[in-house]
Amino acid sequence: MLLTGLTAASSCGASEAPTEGAGTGEHAQPADLVLLGGAVMTMAPDQPAATAVAVRGRSIAYVGDDAGARVWIGPETRVIELAGRAVTPGLVDGHAHLYGQGAAMDGVDLAGAASEAEAAARAARMAATVPEGEWILGRAWDQNRWQPAAFPTRASLDAVVPERPVALRRVDGHALWANSAAMAAAGITAATPDPAGGRIVRDGAGTPTGVFIDAAMGLIGAAIPPVNAGARARRIRTAAAAAVATGLTGVHEMGIDDATLAVYRELARAGELPLRVYALLSYRPELIDGLSERAQILDEGEGMLTVRGIKMYADGALGSRGAALHRPYDDDPDNRGLVVTPPSEIERAARAAAAHGWQLAVHAIGDRANTAVLDAFAAAIQAAPDRDLRFRVEHAQILAAADIGRFGALGVLASMQPTHATSDMPWAEDRVGPERIRGAYAWRAVLAAGGRIVGGSDFPVEQVAPRYGLYAAVTRQDPAGQPPGGWYPDQRLSLDEAVRIFTVAPAYAAFAEARRGRLAVGFDADITVFDGPLAPDASLLSREAALTVVAGRVVYEAP
Repeated sequence: MLLTGLTAASSCGASEAPTEGAGTGEHAQPADLVLLGGAVMTMAPDQPAATAVAVRGRSIAYVGDDAGARVWIGPETRVIELAGRAVTPGLVDGHAHLYGQGAAMDGVDLAGAASEAEAAARAARMAATVPEGEWILGRAWDQNRWQPAAFPTRASLDAVVPERPVALRRVDGHALWANSAAMAAAGITAATPDPAGGRIVRDGAGTPTGVFIDAAMGLIGAAIPPVNAGARARRIRTAAAAAVATGLTGVHEMGIDDATLAVYRELARAGELPLRVYALLSYRPELIDGLSERAQILDEGEGMLTVRGIKMYADGALGSRGAALHRPYDDDPDNRGLVVTPPSEIERAARAAAAHGWQLAVHAIGDRANTAVLDAFAAAIQAAPDRDLRFRVEHAQILAAADIGRFGALGVLASMQPTHATSDMPWAEDRVGPERIRGAYAWRAVLAAGGRIVGGSDFPVEQVAPRYGLYAAVTRQDPAGQPPGGWYPDQRLSLDEAVRIFTVAPAYAAFAEARRGRLAVGFDADITVFDGPLAPDASLLSREAALTVVAGRVVYEAP
């Protein structure tokens, strides 16, 4: 299949010769794929731009001008004329939930629901299609879109799905909305206490209303029937196919359990992963206790799966007011958020990870959580000064001024998601006020202070396609172009920086910078080809992936 709007100068048929002027296979070992006439952003400092790339086997054989690439064309080389279309190193989502995306695609899609009633109606429609005895699961409601902007209650779900359990996660995954049947299945009553690091939302009489925040979600989750390996594999395949269709060649899978890991390993060994997965295990205390005995997984399935990190949570999310702040919320003056994991336990985990060579990534959104995580990391780094740890703060969303420079000073990675800024901007300042917002989503400030930013989306919280992250990074505007000039535009990134945080930075964060993240000879042939040029403006929103190449293999081609 040819790319939409692209010209194939030669296909892979052995009997077909290159077109006139394409070369004569002068190289002793011709390439399998040659891209010509592109606007190639190599991300390589010694050769930042090129027009052509040649791929042989799983690696890049040539990067340069078209004339030099033609030498690599042989009778079986596929040659694609790009006509000025953009080519980048394979884009990698540095913070995603691939399995979670597949699960979300299995359930009720509540994205964009304009009211509690609409969200409940969508759940009811799904209930009509799901076999009796199964739970109704879904994701992506957002009370900030509703009028009034208040949490939903079980009553609206009970009215439309009274007998079957319903459990619906908020868009950020940090709150869960359940009906009475789900609460009964979980044994939730007014006497159920709030768990450490979580909160059950209650009415004035102390009765649970149906919303469970952060660790309290586990009370409902424990009652949901387990998912078998076949369903897990189906979800991963579905999500992976969606990801490569957007141009992604890899993801950093943020937090999986052992059952999901086992399925990932089977898929990798069988050659059924179309993109690279750098997975981090979900934290649990016993994992830290046994870390010295736990083997890392490095480049399994010919480089498609690596597991050498652990993901844990310091706090909740800003949207549900669970992010841990130094001072109370401006719009909730009795609340400073939730501490999901005590700082002492984060430090214990960091010291264990440092001692045994594991990477630790900690979710921290509020400024209090970020301070606590950086303190824990500093202690662990000081105890293991010769280790190349590359610890990560996931989100680094609200930062105290004194903490911004600590990322660069400590060598801690700031794993940030550009679309979170543009999704949260309608209400974020209401939460933290005009002073603290200056340290929020502060990409330029982190870079200026010597820090490294790893770009991601956090899908399914945000959309999968990386073009939305690139657009948000360079404009700080929503897809409608609002606000004019961008939201706190001094924090915008250049186009080169935006591409870098989705290519070079994820490779470094995965300890793979010597072979990925750039288009250079000898590097892995992970390549994203767009359907047009890239520019730092609204045109990014319409820029689709035309070709996705992983380890030299075309895993997606536009129909």
